[in-house]
Amino acid sequence: MKADYGILKDRYGEIRLFPESIDDLWHLQHLIGTGDLVFATTFRSADTASDKIRPEKLEKKPVRLGVRVDRVEFSQHGVRLRLTGIIEHGVDTGAYHTINVEIGFEISVIKQWRPIDLERIERAVKASVYGVIHILTIEEGESELFRLRQYGPESVITITSGSGKGADTDSRAAFFGQVLEVIADISGPLIIAGPGFIKDDFIQYAKNRSGTIADRAIVVETRRIGRGAVQEVIGKGVLAKLIDDIQLLREVKMMDEVLLRIAQDGAVAYGFKEVQEAVEFGAVEQVLIADTLLHDETIIRIIEKAEAMRATIVILSSGFEPGERLVAFGGIAALLRYQLMKR
Repeated sequence: MKADYGILKDRYGEIRLFPESIDDLWHLQHLIGTGDLVFATTFRSADTASDKIRPEKLEKKPVRLGVRVDRVEFSQHGVRLRLTGIIEHGVDTGAYHTINVEIGFEISVIKQWRPIDLERIERAVKASVYGVIHILTIEEGESELFRLRQYGPESVITITSGSGKGADTDSRAAFFGQVLEVIADISGPLIIAGPGFIKDDFIQYAKNRSGTIADRAIVVETRRIGRGAVQEVIGKGVLAKLIDDIQLLREVKMMDEVLLRIAQDGAVAYGFKEVQEAVEFGAVEQVLIADTLLHDETIIRIIEKAEAMRATIVILSSGFEPGERLVAFGGIAALLRYQLMKR
């Protein structure tokens, strides 16, 4: 989760929230309640005279709406959070509308925040597995590094060389060295974009000197550099794929740990009865749940109780192999603080 805080007076005010995983949607379900005001850019059918004559041709256009929420629920069709209420700000004031919140969808929430709400947001932010995404755009003699913020790309630094395309090898190497020094401390996801072969030459240079950075970087072909290249990267869907890959890696590691502990008869529980018992004993450290069970009220009560005991809730997508493996174990498992005695 990413969060931008507005001015909070006596804990009342606006917080912009950007969910990065299914876990974050779970947090939002508990953060947003009846009576809260939520702003989002959503889609609403255009209402014109021609539309009324041919209603089947109604076109949905992006609009900024403020909805006073009266119902919060996980959608039965796909993993998304549905916020339904009356439009108070924007077009069609007074009409009902549903905001579908998905991973990567930014919302602004205005409400009286409880201490437990603010603590949950901080916990979700600290638990983020993505880190800050950087995009390095590069061509001959010029490179610019961007940091992706919720409001758009933020330029970090521009590196230029007077070498130009006719540069000798030493000049290019010096330029590459400057660029490599700038990105050396980036620990989160890194995308390298630009036209032609310059980005590939830079990757090869980086591999010869710092294999770690080069090995984890994603290379994308663009027609331009600078902000134009960033927009191309976003338009190609690279960011969505990157987030999916990171989430999948996280889920693989967690399921591997579950299977390892099962094989070693370690501190683990799986299936509804075992996890419920572990929660009752207060032994649960992390609960893994398949997204297919998010509509099961009995399961939800169990994981809410675990969360109240400071256990971490991790939701696995059934669309990935780790989630499929979890479903085979009953759809729920828990990594425990200590091993329980078998009855």
